[in-house]
Amino acid sequence: MHKRNVLDNGMQVLTEKIPHVRSVTIGFWVNVGSRDEFQEAAGISHFIEHLMFKGTNNRKARDIAEALDAVGGHLNAFTTKEYTCYYVRVLDEFFEYAFDIISDMLLNSCFSAEDLECERNVILEEIKMNEDTPDEQVYDIFAHTLWGEHPLGRPVIGFEEIINNLTRQEIIDFFNKYYISSNLIIAAAGNIEHERVVDKVNNIFGHVRSKENNRLFQKAQPHNDIKFLKKETEQVHICTGGPGLPLAHENLYVFQLINTVLGGGISSRLFQQVREEKGLVYTIFSHHSSYHDGGVFCIYLGLSRKNIEKALELVYGQVRDIQENGVTQVELQRAKDQMRGNLLLSLEHVNSRMSRLGKSQMYLGKIIQPEEIVKQINNIDNEQIKQVAREYLKPQDFCLASVGSLDDMELVKKLKD
Repeated sequence: MHKRNVLDNGMQVLTEKIPHVRSVTIGFWVNVGSRDEFQEAAGISHFIEHLMFKGTNNRKARDIAEALDAVGGHLNAFTTKEYTCYYVRVLDEFFEYAFDIISDMLLNSCFSAEDLECERNVILEEIKMNEDTPDEQVYDIFAHTLWGEHPLGRPVIGFEEIINNLTRQEIIDFFNKYYISSNLIIAAAGNIEHERVVDKVNNIFGHVRSKENNRLFQKAQPHNDIKFLKKETEQVHICTGGPGLPLAHENLYVFQLINTVLGGGISSRLFQQVREEKGLVYTIFSHHSSYHDGGVFCIYLGLSRKNIEKALELVYGQVRDIQENGVTQVELQRAKDQMRGNLLLSLEHVNSRMSRLGKSQMYLGKIIQPEEIVKQINNIDNEQIKQVAREYLKPQDFCLASVGSLDDMELVKKLKD
């Protein structure tokens, strides 16, 4: 069972004790991501995440790396469109040791000019690596095709020209604006006592005063455009889809169940029909991601140019079939069991438990118990599936992005419509 405290400065602390494990994972969730950036600072959130590992007033970058390696710990971070997370996993006996290190990173990072230039080059190499990986690059093109010039349409990593021109002062100003106590959730899961975590947070962060930060999201308007990036590749990489649902939406689990049946695993319709029966692709799957006020649904295909028409006919055909007929009873039960299994198996890992605490509190303002989620999933029926599919999964409204040799706009329009 989880516990929660809110400090006087607005910082939230959540824990879940798992007494049968020897480890603890601590996550520092910051309510800021690429969606908060102005166009001229695109990529600054991800840049800051990198710089946090480059040293503090008390520790050099090497000291941070060696300190966690010395106790067999794992320290990492990631930036998304709406939040940034720093996390560390260690044996429970090293909880305070690890907490001190990651707290030092958040409170005392130097952002030195020398480190900034070094990490600027690292990020530029990361951008180039992404451009050399078409099955990754196509997602950025898909996001821009779907959301246009809205911040959700920009890559989290940013753009080469902007990264080249970001100044140290811009980085410090952005950090000071968003890395504030009321914007921070600390989540810990493992063999740890809640009171111990709260005391530790109070001792280190209790003096940090909060600032006012009204985080205003501009609503993104979806597009159903088609974009091709011509490139010399062996395969064509395609993403097609449209808007999804926010995490708090009443039909979220219905949408996720549809995704599971359609392309959520090797037993899914798309994998079985398009790959196993027809042999038209090597990879095909669908996925759904949620934002505070929306989401995105995407189907990915990697295939030869000659197979595109047949494959997309099958893809859009399966979406339309679910709209009209829903799913079979066997599919419905299998998808429910798959979702239930994925959820409950994830709870065996302290990292997943920590992530569940932090993300749920950030998006929902509460933690929904796994039993309640399973109950909601089990109550889904075929009429709900057809209703949600008809409302949100309309191939004629899907956008499509590709990297490779595809350039037939009329073909794609015909298949979608």
